[in-house]
Amino acid sequence: MDQFTGSQRPLYEVKANLFKGLAHPVRVRVLEVLSARSDVSVAELLADTGLEPSHLSQHLGVLRRHHLVIAERRASQVFYRLAYPQVADLLAVSRSLLVEVLNTTQQQLASTVNS
Repeated sequence: MDQFTGSQRPLYEVKANLFKGLAHPVRVRVLEVLSARSDVSVAELLADTGLEPSHLSQHLGVLRRHHLVIAERRASQVFYRLAYPQVADLLAVSRSLLVEVLNTTQQQLASTVNS
């Protein structure tokens, strides 16, 4: 049963599976690259990530299984794009949250040192 079509599964489980697709720095990097540009070839993703082709392929497979990216073959090349524009929004919100968490942590450390 597909992780997104199982009406028997609670929404929090479906959400958790979505986040599993995001749970690796390489996959987040790939999504960031795809957020910045529409169609990106595998060759460009290899150059941007510095990964071996087999490792990138594994990560792209995870992203496809979690419905985060779409692949399209054109002649001898494969191009990827975000499956949904909201993925870029999710990355932007997570970046904003991370900045806020880091700032708060920095302020707490500074106040501890100054005490």
